[in-house]
Amino acid sequence: MAPPCPGSPCGSAVKRRTMAAIRALRAGGCYCRHPLSSASSSASSGSGRAAERGERLDSVGGGFHPPAHSHSDWIGPPDKHSNLRPVIFYVPPEESALERRLREARQEAQASNQRFWARHNRAFRQEKEEFIYSRLKAKGLEMKDESGQKATLNAEEMAEFYKDFLNKNFKKHLQYNRDWYKHNFRITFLMGQVALVRALRWLRGRKKNVEQ
Repeated sequence: MAPPCPGSPCGSAVKRRTMAAIRALRAGGCYCRHPLSSASSSASSGSGRAAERGERLDSVGGGFHPPAHSHSDWIGPPDKHSNLRPVIFYVPPEESALERRLREARQEAQASNQRFWARHNRAFRQEKEEFIYSRLKAKGLEMKDESGQKATLNAEEMAEFYKDFLNKNFKKHLQYNRDWYKHNFRITFLMGQVALVRALRWLRGRKKNVEQ
């Protein structure tokens, strides 16, 4: 971004956005502008209606709240279950029906992704602990050694667990990839439609100005 002219209106706007970004980083969030931010929304179908009322949900971004005056998308801190950084979408008041469809598709994809990886990570951690416990018990060892440190298995034993876990969840990952491609195809198609509508709107406005 080019530096603003001192004392200009654009300089004041950039300064406000910069200060907002600094406050977000201190709170654990990340400021992010998207080229189609006017076609975005909250991270779930239930939270979409709340976002349109100007509310910010604690379930999105671990309680991170973008500034109330922000007109941009924000990236929140990583979720403790999925390890994903959720996008907190800005919902513009002049949003068209097509733009609404796009942002709902994006929020649906994000919510689906969040659900899958939260369940996957919980299952992974639980099964990993159970595997380690069973192997240590078979060896006559406790979960903690004499020094109080958590006992671990060697790399070869853990590689066996990772292989079994991946094989057992192969079909789940395959279905996840199919669903993910469907979400992205739909989003890409809607983005193309939104871009086309905006281009036609710009051409009509330019033609009108030329005629005047």
